[in-house]
Amino acid sequence: MNNLFKYLGICILIIGLLILAIPTFTASLTNSILLIGLGVVILGYLTHIILGKRVE
Repeated sequence: MNNLFKYLGICILIIGLLILAIPTFTASLTNSILLIGLGVVILGYLTHIILGKRVE
């Protein structure tokens, strides 16, 4: 179970990157999709830092 929590932040980061990649391939750049992707990337980054310190 600890291994799952250890990589949860990385998984969230990859989901955020996929959200950012979708508008690039569909050529429909909107600020709302880009802001959601940015928020998910920041959330994944912070999750990775916080869980990395707690899970050993």
